[in-house]
Amino acid sequence: MTGGSSLLDALPTPSERRLAIRVTPDALRRIRARHPWVYDRSIDSVNHDDGAPGDLGIVFDKHRKFAAIGLWDPNSPIRLRMIHVGDPTTIDAAWFAERIAESVARRQVLFDRHVGSGKAVHGPGYRAVNGENDGLPALVVDVYDRVAVIKLYSEIWFPHLRNVVDAVLASTKAEAVVLRLARNLAEKNSYGLDDGDVIVGEVPDGPVLFSEGNLTFEADVQTGQKTGHFLDQRANRLHVGRLAGGKRVLDVFASTGGFTVHAAAGGATSVHAVDASGPTLEVLQRNLDHNADLAAVRDCTITTNVTDAFDALGNLSRAGRKFDLVVVDPPSFAQKAATVGRARAAYAKLTKLAIGLVEDGGILVQASCSSRVTPTEFFDTVTEAAEEHGATFTELRRTGHDVDHPVTFDEGEYLKAGYWRVEPGYRGRRN
Repeated sequence: MTGGSSLLDALPTPSERRLAIRVTPDALRRIRARHPWVYDRSIDSVNHDDGAPGDLGIVFDKHRKFAAIGLWDPNSPIRLRMIHVGDPTTIDAAWFAERIAESVARRQVLFDRHVGSGKAVHGPGYRAVNGENDGLPALVVDVYDRVAVIKLYSEIWFPHLRNVVDAVLASTKAEAVVLRLARNLAEKNSYGLDDGDVIVGEVPDGPVLFSEGNLTFEADVQTGQKTGHFLDQRANRLHVGRLAGGKRVLDVFASTGGFTVHAAAGGATSVHAVDASGPTLEVLQRNLDHNADLAAVRDCTITTNVTDAFDALGNLSRAGRKFDLVVVDPPSFAQKAATVGRARAAYAKLTKLAIGLVEDGGILVQASCSSRVTPTEFFDTVTEAAEEHGATFTELRRTGHDVDHPVTFDEGEYLKAGYWRVEPGYRGRRN
């Protein structure tokens, strides 16, 4: 499919207007500590009542001295999204080019790993810009081989999108750019842009192929979830592959098969993959097919089950099934603070169900992508659930964000995973 520059031509250019903004003392302290958000309640004054999305907001202290620059977001409770703190600077095409080049350079270790992985038929998949954590709030850029996917989570980016696109093309060497829009922007924007538009170059009518380690995966960059693939679990998938040799593996919430394919390539004797979505498991099968040139993948017995994960775990337990390695990687269970309790209860239930399926001496890998559940809460929940179940747990490893998903403020942390060996011994529920 071909994209045209006419879509970018329809976008507004950055406004020449500058908003002079005063914030509360607490908000100013947070800005200087590099927190990226200023809420509406923290705005003391602004010199224009009609600031438009993406206008530059200049924050001054009580002495009228320059403090920072943010992008004005009048239709969001996060009224100002910070992009620069310190001395005055000019926000223009050159500034975006430098900022995005710096962001891509921080991922160099991933490129080094890719070159050393042996099989490099396709370019790697990686996150080039991780929003607030790279100083560009509400903006994500993922790259799959030669296709960059820019996802916008706020309308503040429409006036600056051409500068962002030019910078992404220059820094990533991408040959095509796909635009993805958060739901609110996809449902309503005044620029004639649709989620999945190809705004530069061409992308295939089918999925884009990319490499992860020495394996090939596909990304549906125009209609798939997020930007087409869940890149954040890369490091855990690679580690599961290293653990899987000779093992029977259970992959729960298998999605498009990241853990399944790595386990198979790592020498697993079998993998049973469970997901509630049939079409998603069809992608899993295609990802296996992309790697069928590997003997280990061909030799691994793969079975799938389209069903609810909780039901599947219960059914497997009643059938007396056992696995040497169980991976449980659910979607976010806590979309807001009020649901944290329910999320923790769900994690505990998953732990108890999964433990009964782990062979003595086997390994449980359990993850959480709920930002509102802290790492301490998550690991305590899993450990307490294991103790309540009567299992003896030995923690082997804790992981968080990979290098292309950096965390620079508390609210930016969401991913955590643990590896536990389930020791031989009593495995029933305690009274």
